[in-house]
Amino acid sequence: MRFQVLDIIPHQDDPITGLQVTTAQRFEQVIETAVRAEELGFDSFSVGERHAGAFISSSPAVVLGAIAARTQTIRLHTGVIVLSILDPVRVAEDFATVDQLSHGRLELGIGKGNEAAHFPMFGKKVEDQWDLLEENYELLARLFAQDPVDFTGGFRTPLEQVTTSPRPFQHKVRIWHGSATSLRSAELAAKHGDPLFSANAIQPKENYKVLIDHYKTAYEQAGHDLAHRYIGSGSGAGGVYLADSTKAAIKEFGPVYEALTSRRDVPGNNTPYRSIEHAVEEGPLLVGSPEFVAAKILDYHRSFGHDLQSISLPTTQPFEAQLQTLERFAKEVIPLVDTQTTLWTKHDPQLNNTQENTPEKEYAR
Repeated sequence: MRFQVLDIIPHQDDPITGLQVTTAQRFEQVIETAVRAEELGFDSFSVGERHAGAFISSSPAVVLGAIAARTQTIRLHTGVIVLSILDPVRVAEDFATVDQLSHGRLELGIGKGNEAAHFPMFGKKVEDQWDLLEENYELLARLFAQDPVDFTGGFRTPLEQVTTSPRPFQHKVRIWHGSATSLRSAELAAKHGDPLFSANAIQPKENYKVLIDHYKTAYEQAGHDLAHRYIGSGSGAGGVYLADSTKAAIKEFGPVYEALTSRRDVPGNNTPYRSIEHAVEEGPLLVGSPEFVAAKILDYHRSFGHDLQSISLPTTQPFEAQLQTLERFAKEVIPLVDTQTTLWTKHDPQLNNTQENTPEKEYAR
C-alpha cells in the first residue's frame, strides 16, 4: 500500500487555546510538512481546493509549485480541484506548469466539491454541477493528451485548434476522481479507466464500500485492464492522532475533535460522529495507538482493497506536534500495515484475484 499526506489547508484557531498562526505561517507549514513527508518516505503529498469557510486552499497549483521547488521525489496530488467551477484551459496550463516544475510528479484529483457556496462565486449554477464536471473533465483530458484540440460543449464557446502551453512533462498525467457520496464520480472514473479516490471522511465504512464496489464493477464492465485500476481512501475528518495507548489518544485528542466538529459554520463539517469515542469506534477517524491505527487501516483495506491510504494531520495543534505525529505514523504505523498486507497476499491467494492488493502494484510509477 502507498501512503499520502493530504492538506485541504484549514486555517482555524486551536479550539482549546484559541491560538492561530498567520496565513503566511500556515502556508509555510504546508510546505515544510511536504518536505518532511518526503524525508519520511511518504509516496505523495496532496493539496485540496476550497473557496468557502475557514480554508486558504483556493489555489492548489500555486502551493504545489512551491512544494515542487523544495522536494525531489514525492508525488504531488490535488485532493481535489473543484473542476466543476474551473476553466479547463486554465487548469491544463496551471497544472502542466506544476508537472514541468516537478519533472513529472503531478497526479490530478478532480471533483465537483462538497460546498454549494462556490458555484455562484464563479458564476455557475449548482444544478449544473455534474454536467459541468463531466464536460470539463472531457476537455481537460483532451487538452493534456492531444495537440491541438477542437472542442464543442454546452457551457463554453467552442475551441478550434487550441494547444495549451506548457505541455505536461509526463506522457500521461493520471487523473483521479474524488467521490464522497455520489455514484456519478465513481461511474465517470470507471468509464474512462481512471482511478477513484474515496473521501472516507465522515460516513460509516459501509457507505464508502458501496461507492468503491460500484466503481470496481463498472470498471470491469467497461473492459479496462484491472492492473490499472487504482483506489485511494481518506482517513476521516479530524486528522490522525497517535499516543502510546488508544485510551490516552482519545483522552488527549477528544476535546480538540469534539470542539472542531461542533463548529457548524465550517463547510463539510457534517460528520455524524460528534463524540470522539463514537468516531473512533464506528467512523474512519485514525486516533489511537500505532497498533490500533494500523489495525483500523487494515480493516478498511480488507473492505476496500485500496492502493493508496491518505492521512491528514490535526492542523490546529502546534506545528512541532504535527510533525511528531507524521514521523510516528511513518515509523510505527506504516511498517505494521506493510508487514500485514505482505503476509495477506502471500498466504491468501483470494486477495490477489483482481490484482488490487499486491504490494508490488505501483499506482504512481
